[in-house]
Amino acid sequence: MNALVKLKTIAPSIYQIVRTYALKSDLKIKWVRPEKIPCYKPEKSGDLQALPKIAGNELLKDYRESKELETADENVRNLFTLQHNRRREMVENFKEDMVRRVYRHELDYGSMEAKLGLMTARIRSLQEYMEKFPRQSVVKVQLKELIDKRKRFLRYLRRWDYRRFEYILEKLDLVYKPYPTHFHWITRKDSLRKLTNIHCDQIKETRLEEYRKQLESQQLEFLEKKLKALEFVRQEQKECHVPVTVTSEQIKAVRKQYEELKERRAAMADSLKEPEES
Repeated sequence: MNALVKLKTIAPSIYQIVRTYALKSDLKIKWVRPEKIPCYKPEKSGDLQALPKIAGNELLKDYRESKELETADENVRNLFTLQHNRRREMVENFKEDMVRRVYRHELDYGSMEAKLGLMTARIRSLQEYMEKFPRQSVVKVQLKELIDKRKRFLRYLRRWDYRRFEYILEKLDLVYKPYPTHFHWITRKDSLRKLTNIHCDQIKETRLEEYRKQLESQQLEFLEKKLKALEFVRQEQKECHVPVTVTSEQIKAVRKQYEELKERRAAMADSLKEPEES
């Protein structure tokens, strides 16, 4: 019974234990976890251009050279435009446009450039689809695989033919984002350590800048005292008939530096007065 009474008296003090090894810092540093960007987003994939809007009166690919549609009724002609057909037709038209940007000849659909153009068109169409339907897991997997495949193709070009690599990026509006060499988890402790180092560097820079300005403000007075001291030392050495250690060239150099700094300060003061008067 006495043991139970002792436990009851000890129990409240157990819950009042406070950690003393992880106190809050006095620095005004706040860490916010960075927002996670999905892999299929253009920010991660490197696509600078989105899928263009559906062309209004542009005919389908197979009916562009049709002479009958040139003289056909407007309602009949609208049935063969991209606007009044499936989205798939618009994507096919965009694929052809992307291939035409980088192809080697008119029948080229198997070169590295043409494959990258087709993949880019497909990626951008799936990205637009994922914006509307973000829960489509199957499309998300397909999109991620396409982005990784295109990145492997670009890495190969970057290694073996850098001119073609730059040409592809310019024509297809892409940014190559390689895989990180070292992976590390984003943790609060490491991020706070990095932010603290940045904060300390900023404090050092501000204090050094203040000290520099303070020294610059005293530079004119220092040069004046130095000039007088050199002249006095030279004169005393001559009167005492001892070897002269202060040369006239040193005095001239200090006087020249003093005059230039004085003129510069006067010009700065005049330039500051002009805006106030106006």
